[in-house]
Amino acid sequence: MIKKEMIAMLLAGGQGSRLGVLTANVAKPAVAFGGKYRIIDFPLSNCINSGIDTVGVLTQYQPLKLNTHIGIGIPWDLDRINGGVTILPPYEKSRDSEWYTGTANAIYQNLRFMEQYNPDYVLILSGDHILKMDYDVMLDYHKASGADVTIAAMPVSWDEARRFGILITDENRRIQDFEEKPENPRSNLASMGIYIFSWPVLKEALTTLADVRECDFGKHVIPYCHEKGRKLFAYEYSGYWKDVGTLSSYWQANMELIDLVPVFNLYEDYWKIYTRCDSLPPQYISTDARIERSIIGEGAEIYGSVYSSVVGTGVKIGKNSVVRDSILMKDVVIGEGCVIEKAIIAEETVVGNGVHLGVGGYAESALDRRVYCSDLVTIGEDSVIPDGVSVGRNTAIAGVTHPEDYPGGFLPSGGFIVKAGEER
Repeated sequence: MIKKEMIAMLLAGGQGSRLGVLTANVAKPAVAFGGKYRIIDFPLSNCINSGIDTVGVLTQYQPLKLNTHIGIGIPWDLDRINGGVTILPPYEKSRDSEWYTGTANAIYQNLRFMEQYNPDYVLILSGDHILKMDYDVMLDYHKASGADVTIAAMPVSWDEARRFGILITDENRRIQDFEEKPENPRSNLASMGIYIFSWPVLKEALTTLADVRECDFGKHVIPYCHEKGRKLFAYEYSGYWKDVGTLSSYWQANMELIDLVPVFNLYEDYWKIYTRCDSLPPQYISTDARIERSIIGEGAEIYGSVYSSVVGTGVKIGKNSVVRDSILMKDVVIGEGCVIEKAIIAEETVVGNGVHLGVGGYAESALDRRVYCSDLVTIGEDSVIPDGVSVGRNTAIAGVTHPEDYPGGFLPSGGFIVKAGEER
């Protein structure tokens, strides 16, 4: 049996339904971020930077792109003989077969994976958070406090507190009570969904709660440990943390990268973020191009103007086109004479000539008001936008569209075009 002090279990199977058409065909952790990365690069990089060399990645929803990106873990130095990165999808068992039905249920179904390393501690992570965090420092805190369970937490505004699991602690940060998304929160110290468990405590809790339907850490495991008198402590994190679970938060997190003094710095040598890189040529910026305060990925060809935007690898922007306050993912093609304003355009989308995205004012979504509730134009991967059309704000497009899909050449604000076979 291989002995590891701490292993990480990375929950990366979520659909990310509140990202709308961006996650129609791809798991949320595999969504592009920052012109070069995918969201899962951040927790994976945190692991190797923290000295954790054994990571189980639990996948489920649309895993192809995620699995391909991770591969055998070479970019993160996780291609190890003993440990490394292991993809853990649901699998058929001798007696029955089931999907992962909750965060804790997913971990429970992989007890055998954890047992083979006989760890002292298990780190539970989410695959869809943007942050730089030294998990080794959190482990030191866990040891020093004599905790059975340590929950990473940070203060949020009182208005947002009801969206989170809330921790009520004493002066020593020992958790006295835990409330999952309370209507009237008694604290604004929010769980980040990052946990360190002493292995015997985690194993006992998961085994005891094995038959609980949709077993979840926040709803079931943490309350169970508290009721059993386990020592639960809050580890207060003071750095940058963004849960990019909505289109607005995803767009905002990307825009924060191009601030004059970015809150989240991708350029420091101390804590690098690693990713799988394709062999691409350098950027090409034409003599007529103009770029201000933007990130431009490798292999991009810019013939137009780009302002306050994040442009991914291999993107092409045609002559006399203007891109402003937008996110263009890998291999997007923008034709000539276009105006792109406050848009998120997913990978390998082609936008024809003379297209204007982001016309007019805000209108409520006719597709899903819970998901689409901002000024953004959101376009799913592999979509095609025909020449000469205009698209309003708070709109969604997915699939290969044609001129007849735009009556009068226009998709009004709040409208959508989701072609057959595409998810929302």
